[in-house]
Amino acid sequence: MRASRGVIVVLTLLVAVPAWAQESIPPPLKAAKSAEHGTILTGPNGMTVYTFVADKRDGRSQCNGACARKWPPLTPAAGAPVPAGALSLITRDDGTSQYAWKGKPLYYYADDTKPGETAGHNLGKAWFVVQP
Repeated sequence: MRASRGVIVVLTLLVAVPAWAQESIPPPLKAAKSAEHGTILTGPNGMTVYTFVADKRDGRSQCNGACARKWPPLTPAAGAPVPAGALSLITRDDGTSQYAWKGKPLYYYADDTKPGETAGHNLGKAWFVVQP
């Protein structure tokens, strides 16, 4: 009888673990400390994420084509869970999904080469690191 109770407990715990943890899919955002900007958000790879002032909170990205090559969108990994709360998914003009923070699409900066770099902050007075 004790063995069967143990099995029940194990099964209950597996059901309670989020899908991304069960599948080894990293959560889409992490908080990181920046000496210059305080706490900022990064993607699962540790690279800083940014928002673009031209993007409104309407679920549309204004950064496509050449812009998206310089500012790659933060996209979900295959099988990633649908986010909730401040983090959401939008559909880009090309039909792919992109993460958004409080309705604003999230991007990496192609010239950031190491985790924690924030070279894209305030570029053109249009790109800004995301602070939770």
